[in-house]
Formats: sequence, C-alpha cells, structure tokens
Amino acid sequence: MKPGVLIISHGSRDEAWVSIVIDAVHGISLREELPVAVSFLELVEGRLIQDGIHELEYAGVTDILVIPLFVSSGSTHVDEIEYALGAKPEPERETDLERFDVQAIVHYGYPVDDDPDIAVMIWDKVRELSKNPDRETILLVGHGSVHDGFRQRWEQGISSLAQRVRQVSGVAAADYGLLNPGGVRSKVEYWQEQGHAVLVAPLFLSEGYFTKVVIPQRLAGLDYAYSGQTLLPHPLLPHWIENQVEVLLERVRMKGYIR
Repeated sequence: MKPGVLIISHGSRDEAWVSIVIDAVHGISLREELPVAVSFLELVEGRLIQDGIHELEYAGVTDILVIPLFVSSGSTHVDEIEYALGAKPEPERETDLERFDVQAIVHYGYPVDDDPDIAVMIWDKVRELSKNPDRETILLVGHGSVHDGFRQRWEQGISSLAQRVRQVSGVAAADYGLLNPGGVRSKVEYWQEQGHAVLVAPLFLSEGYFTKVVIPQRLAGLDYAYSGQTLLPHPLLPHWIENQVEVLLERVRMKGYIR
C-alpha cells in the first residue's frame, strides 16, 4: 500500500490565484514522505483533477488521500467531486461532472469549515482594521448556497467559525453573512444599530470577483472596515493541510489498509 495526497481547489483563469494555491501547498511538511499533487476542478489546463490522479497513480500510489481545499462543506463542488472520484455512490444534486478514471482507493477529506487554524488566519487578516475591540463586530462573509441542505451546512460551519474568531480576536462580537441567499447588508446594518464598528472579513480562499466587486457592491453606502484580504497567502494554510493529511492517514490505518 502506497498513499499519496491529492489537493483539489476550484481553479481560476487568474494565474496569480493559481500560484497562491500552489505556493501554499509547496509549504507543507509531512511527517511521512508522500507524493503530493495539486489539482483544480476547472480552468487550469494540465492541472485538472484527472491530471492529478494520473500523476499519483503513475508514481505507484494505491490510496489517494483527497484534501478538498474549499471553505465550506456546503459547497456543491465538494459534493460533486466526492461523487466523481467514486467516494460516494450518488451526488446530492445533479451534476455534469463525470466519473474520473481512478484505479486507486480514494479517501475523501473535509473542507475548511470551522477549523481553529482558519479562525486565526481570519483574525490575522483583519487585525489591522481593529481600533476599539470592545465595540467591534467581525462579520464573516461567505459565498453561501441557495440549495437546501447545502445552505444549512454553510450556515453551520461559518457560524461556528465566527465564534472561534470572536474568541481568538477578543472583539465584542462576531457574526456571518452569506452572499447566497443574501442578508450581508442587513447584518452590517444590525450591528451598526448596536453601536458597533463592523469589520468585514471575506471567507474566500483567494481574492477575486466576489471579494473585489460583489461584496463592496452589496455594502455600498454603508460605513464598515474592509481590506479585502482573503485566507491566502498565510503560513497556517500549509499547517491545516498537514493536519488533514494526518487525519486521513489515521482513518486509513483504522480501516486496516496500513499494516
């Protein structure tokens, strides 16, 4: 048995976006020397998921440990990728993603959700905006989902993450808003009515259209603090990946694949 790691992110036409993800993966330091491939769901020619599978299987990998580098288990992409890799029999929503050609055993991991490392990363990104913590609210803003079941997972994960952020930051409150189905603007207005300054923290892996355009548009005319800084780059992201790999390796051992 030879395990290998497949890290999957969404992908972008922006080469800088792709480079930031790849650089983060290059920063990992695993306790065991394992083959690692970085793949993207779409838009990155030569680094798509099937390319990553072939790379690992060519290296002799028999068990692929998949790290879905997405910020929420409420992402429909997390569901469809798990199905297309053969790690679950059916997707929860209809998908155009076809089954991949994979011979190895697939062990599917977990996205970011409410991991403690991510809470620290978020605080590090908004720390410089904080002036009076006793009268401030950090508002996490995520993509969200309009689909039943997925929306609830988004809400559960980001709500729990907001409380972790409040604990590590020491600000008066932390809350969340989702672009889908909406409500970000009303959350900012609510906390302003409570007399709080609102620090908006985008829960996105890397900067892009949603962080540069959509969030500012939704909050146009309101008084809030926003740097637009996303999770990456940050030195803790490789640590998060390392932890996820260790969790999957332990799961494999528990199932008896590793002797």
